[in-house]
Amino acid sequence: MVENLPERKEAWKTIFLFLTIVIVLTSPFHYAIINLYPSRIYIGAIMWCPAIAAFITLKIKGRKISSLNWIWGDWKYIRLSYFIPALYGIVTYVLIWIFGFGGLANGEAITDWGKELGLIGIGTLNPTSIAIIAIILLGTIGVIRAAATTLGEEIGWRGFFIYELRKVLSFTGVSFFSGIIWAAWHWPILVYYSNNVLLEFITFFIVIISMSFIMSYYTFKSKSLWPAVIFHAVSNVYIQKILPPLTMKTEGTKHWLGENGIMFAIVTCVFGIYFWRKAIKEKL
Repeated sequence: MVENLPERKEAWKTIFLFLTIVIVLTSPFHYAIINLYPSRIYIGAIMWCPAIAAFITLKIKGRKISSLNWIWGDWKYIRLSYFIPALYGIVTYVLIWIFGFGGLANGEAITDWGKELGLIGIGTLNPTSIAIIAIILLGTIGVIRAAATTLGEEIGWRGFFIYELRKVLSFTGVSFFSGIIWAAWHWPILVYYSNNVLLEFITFFIVIISMSFIMSYYTFKSKSLWPAVIFHAVSNVYIQKILPPLTMKTEGTKHWLGENGIMFAIVTCVFGIYFWRKAIKEKL
């Protein structure tokens, strides 16, 4: 955090310039999501708007795109950025199964999942084999595919935005403020897809702010934007693609399931608090 007042003012100007450009770029796609069909076509475009906004901001400020932290960094942080979101996703659904908010999918459900993924017809596969192959494919190829869009978000949010915030805020301030902005940026998608808007707004904000603390930690520790890219992609794949198909829904408990579910909010909040305390202890 810089102490020089002119530099702090300049940092805030850069921050608000970036956010203004993000809003201008994403607004047409937000409109399209809410009003046009099919809406998912526009989500990939939206996810690259933060990167484009960062590039435009750098250009306006006379700074080079190469000034972003493009280095791959220590493999330790790449591995942890895969492991942590996979872990909190698994913990979430294990708790859902244990407390009866959903059940482990039966053979028929897993076979149907295999059909959707194109795994039926390549030989005689039992449900266990289908589940294992699906998890491996989604956990590798699926993550690489997801990273193509999460890269756009993370160039903007973790590659550029949090480093500007770090000039004027503490680690806690950076993580919380960037989390609020990041969550609010998703509001049209939440409105469009939510079944209970108020509840899912609350749980989603808890999840995103908690993730922001974890991702800021790994970004600053690694001095690279790539751990955030991997983290974001793995989180999306496990919580959207892998774990829901392995879960049978129980009547009356739908608000506990999914990426906007109560259980996921609880688990990510615990993880977020752990990494917040860890960052403070390490004087990050």
